[in-house]
Amino acid sequence: MLKIFRKQGEKGFTLIELMIVIAIIGILAAIAIPQFIQYRKRGYVSTLNTDCKNAYTASVAYTVDNPTVASITTVMMASAGYSQTTGVTLAATTVNGTGGTITCTGSGAWGVSAATIGIDSTGKMTLTPSHI
Repeated sequence: MLKIFRKQGEKGFTLIELMIVIAIIGILAAIAIPQFIQYRKRGYVSTLNTDCKNAYTASVAYTVDNPTVASITTVMMASAGYSQTTGVTLAATTVNGTGGTITCTGSGAWGVSAATIGIDSTGKMTLTPSHI
């Protein structure tokens, strides 16, 4: 059997050693947590980009199949293959052969306050606010 021998009076870590370890963990957390939050925000903005682009593609596909349609609803886009992502709200979907706009807004629970991506009839996407 292996026995661990300690010197007389040696009982473990000193208070200074423990405080240094806690300080190092605190510094690492202070660096990592804000970066993680930014990574999540960028991921949510990517979700908005993808959802808006998919809605635009579905609206164009529906318009090609039904050239006389005046405006497009989410139900029409769903029939053309659009599947709305959870947490994304789709609004102002009036894209047809001559123009229109699709606006996708992210959920407030995402931490991206009022991030909106608009896409016009030419496919140009605009992020609001642009600083995200």
